[in-house]
Amino acid sequence: MTHPTVPLSTPLSASRDPLQRMADGTLKQLNPFTGTQVWTVPGRGNRPLSVPQKEPEQLKPEDFTARCNFCVDKLLQTPPEKSRTVSRDGRWEIIRDLLPHELGDTQAAFRRVPNLFEIVSYDYWAQNYGFTMDESRANQMERYLADDEGRRHVLDIVRTRLKASGQDDNVSEEELLSHAPAYFGGGHDVIIARRHFIDGATDSTQLASSGTLSLDEHYGFIAFTIDSLRDLYERNRYAPYVSVFQNWLAPAGASFEHLHKQLVAIDERGMHSELEIARLRQNPNMYNEWGVNFASYHNLIIAENDHAVMCAGVGHRYPTINVYSKSPTPEPWRQTEEEVRGMSDILHAAHAGTGPEVPCNEEWHHKPIDLDVPMPWRINIKWRVSVLAGFEGGTKINVNTLSPYDIRDRMVSSLYELREQGRISKEIRIATECAPARNVLRYNPVLGR
Repeated sequence: MTHPTVPLSTPLSASRDPLQRMADGTLKQLNPFTGTQVWTVPGRGNRPLSVPQKEPEQLKPEDFTARCNFCVDKLLQTPPEKSRTVSRDGRWEIIRDLLPHELGDTQAAFRRVPNLFEIVSYDYWAQNYGFTMDESRANQMERYLADDEGRRHVLDIVRTRLKASGQDDNVSEEELLSHAPAYFGGGHDVIIARRHFIDGATDSTQLASSGTLSLDEHYGFIAFTIDSLRDLYERNRYAPYVSVFQNWLAPAGASFEHLHKQLVAIDERGMHSELEIARLRQNPNMYNEWGVNFASYHNLIIAENDHAVMCAGVGHRYPTINVYSKSPTPEPWRQTEEEVRGMSDILHAAHAGTGPEVPCNEEWHHKPIDLDVPMPWRINIKWRVSVLAGFEGGTKINVNTLSPYDIRDRMVSSLYELREQGRISKEIRIATECAPARNVLRYNPVLGR
């Protein structure tokens, strides 16, 4: 007997189990937050996850610094840098608004630059809301354009954009500069990692991914992204939400196979988020009840530390790992360094356990800036190992190649090995080492902060 479809306007009741095992072994899943239906068919869980790789190329020295436009020898191939983070004396320091001639003074571990092709453009905000950049951003644009090299950089970037868009770039300087505000006051940014390949790589398959970073580097990556998230909220009063995501490898939508995250300020939360919020209002504890508690009762907890927990996701279009922050503070930018490090360590372990050869999306979810009810910061890692077909399109029932139990087994085995090798945090507790999870997410004030 199949699950009835859950009405999207009502919360999932306890009588409708999100997991149902059929007699033939088919596992039917129902996402408790979105209502997404997923089937996992027996016999497909042992498929390799990696996509077929191109023939490996032997690397030349320049491949480490100039392989793509995100590499360190091509700093002026991206729009003007907004900020960078550098490691000094064991601490992470953010440096903002450098001019072109200052870029070589420090080695950036991660750089924040505007996206050359915005999803939600500066013009969108200006024309629909009357948005103008704040005084500090306007001053930086004026300062940058007053610098000869900075002005050439902006003009070259605008020409690149016009050419790629099929437009005529042979226009006046005034016309070119009319596009400049997008690269100083826009709301779509990219966080770019320094490495293209891992240190010591010998061929083109040895890409530097989130899971190959050191624990401290990964924390720097996460903390820097959080700073950028906070900054975008503060600079655009019209944006109730900032989407944060990472596309890893081309099958997951990456333009460059170079580690980076993206942040996009938007004026909507999205339909799935609105439905989720409606359910949250009816059951403020649902992320515990239908997220971590449910995972614990079904032995789907993969790992945890004192500040975060990782579990296999239920009812997702792609095989998914859920990482939840246990912090009582919903906003990532208001959490303590210890809390952010704990979340970073679990997320790092999720990527390391997945492996750099698996295409995946990292999707951040957090409380929208104007929401009046708390929700936990949580991150989904989705393994992009299948494609939509006619069955899914016609029925809206998604066929997932891996069940939550398959994900758990793969990850637990991998994490034990990685911890033994010292490649993930030694503080992480794995599988049966984890305490039973009962309301460990403390975002809900009823449970006490």
